Amino acid sequence: MTVPEEIKKEYDQLVSKIEYHNRLYYVYDSPEISDAEYDRLFDRLLQIEKEHSELVTDESPSRRVGAPPLPAFESYTHRVRMLSLQKVTTPAEFSEFDRRVREGLGIDDDTEYVIEPKLDGLAIELVYENGVLTVGSTRGDGTRGENVTPNVRTIRSIPLKLTDEAAAKYPLLEVRGEVIIHKTAFEKLNQAMEKNGAAQFANPRNAAAGSLRQLDSKITATRPLVFYAYGISDTALPDLPTQFKAMQFLKKQGFRINEYMELVTGVDAVAEKFEHLEKIRPELDYEIDGMVVKVDDFKSQTALGEISRAPRWAVAWKFSAEEAETIVEDIIFSVGRTGIITPVAKLKPVRVSGVTVSNASLHNEDEMLDLDIKIGDHVIIKRAGDVIPDVVSVIKEYRTGREKAVTMPKVCPSCGTEVHRPEGEAAHRCFNAACPAQVIERIFHFASKDAMDIEGLGGKLATQLVEKELVRDPSDIYYLTKDKLLPLDLMADKRAQNLLDAIETSKKRELPRVIVALGIFGVGETAARLLASHFGDFKAIQNAEFDELVTIDG
Repeated sequence: MTVPEEIKKEYDQLVSKIEYHNRLYYVYDSPEISDAEYDRLFDRLLQIEKEHSELVTDESPSRRVGAPPLPAFESYTHRVRMLSLQKVTTPAEFSEFDRRVREGLGIDDDTEYVIEPKLDGLAIELVYENGVLTVGSTRGDGTRGENVTPNVRTIRSIPLKLTDEAAAKYPLLEVRGEVIIHKTAFEKLNQAMEKNGAAQFANPRNAAAGSLRQLDSKITATRPLVFYAYGISDTALPDLPTQFKAMQFLKKQGFRINEYMELVTGVDAVAEKFEHLEKIRPELDYEIDGMVVKVDDFKSQTALGEISRAPRWAVAWKFSAEEAETIVEDIIFSVGRTGIITPVAKLKPVRVSGVTVSNASLHNEDEMLDLDIKIGDHVIIKRAGDVIPDVVSVIKEYRTGREKAVTMPKVCPSCGTEVHRPEGEAAHRCFNAACPAQVIERIFHFASKDAMDIEGLGGKLATQLVEKELVRDPSDIYYLTKDKLLPLDLMADKRAQNLLDAIETSKKRELPRVIVALGIFGVGETAARLLASHFGDFKAIQNAEFDELVTIDG
């Protein structure tokens, strides 16, 4: 049925009006109309779409309320890798970074940098083809992420369409940024979760990540997600020669840009901005853990290049870790996949940097002795880089005499094999390759995202598989069947089939991932890529001689 011209015209005007008011409300925090007036416009849009479904496109504001649930997320390969950042924590370390930049560019003048807060959220990429949002994906491992397009469409601070001028000039544009939840919105979300009897989120970052990765985008649509753009993937686009100009362009396209993003010159100016940001951090309505500093000029970025997973032209200047006081309730010993025995302090739960911490690594025997830590001690802990919990010191004046000293075990806590501390090493090791704890960790590592990426095979399932003697070696994973899986705890038919499908998919992984999955001591992602590039296939690596290995550059 042909849509009357006046209806089509009204519909187009409604789409434009609603997107305009979305931008004012969600990007600029400056609404021009009341909620009731907005609802009236939206209701009329839905009415027209119900009567004339042929008018609905992917750019319709109605798509922001969610689409039918997905069975699982598809993998998405980024055209240009999404790199992580190296970090610095002191002015001296940043000065050294600046020196390397100027040396790499062969200049003596002060460098122009773009600075902005480092938001603590989930990095995503948005792909616009001919001006239309076609893909939204998570960062993943930097090379491959998850296609979360239906969920991304529900975030109202993300434009579904660029201007006609931008679409014509940049037929392919990849925008990158961070999805977060503001602190005030997070508090309201948790209150609603508690009221509904649902589990509350630990912090805004977890809430943002969990909300964006919902298989049902209608759930995502109810969550207060906000997107802040921080860059584009292509640094050779016409009329966008610098990071700052690219950000100004994105702002004109309706993207939300952090209000503290600035162009500054030289080390002192950057340090001054960092101090200011650290000072106002508690007042901000979003979590940040530092400041991102990028060389402004795109040609200079290209000239500097990258190392492994990080660029040479950018750095994350992290805040000092936040500290808290708590009590050591126990000290246990964990066994890693290479047999290293690590002492772990079990703590009275305490919140640090917005996260509840109940464990802290004590690393090794020397660290324990240096701290002189005992069960029952009051301790100061911090989250180094706002991520890894560490015990900083013991408050010895609080001791009562009832504290209990702990020594490294003589035998492995998992298999009972005698442990040894090799000469010249800090760690104690269990050298029993069949040790159940090591096998569990090897299975978990083999299935992890950076390795074979077997979705659904986490630590708890790996533990069950080893304890039930279904898996003794990573290769046993490929002999699992539904009949073997179904008797396991919380293993329904659908979950078992999804796991088997993920195992089958993992057979197609690239050679570098397979090498990483093997867990060879000293061989990480970078070394794996070098080996794969040099030898080409696994058989050649197996047959490699020592003399050839030492000639590999890198």
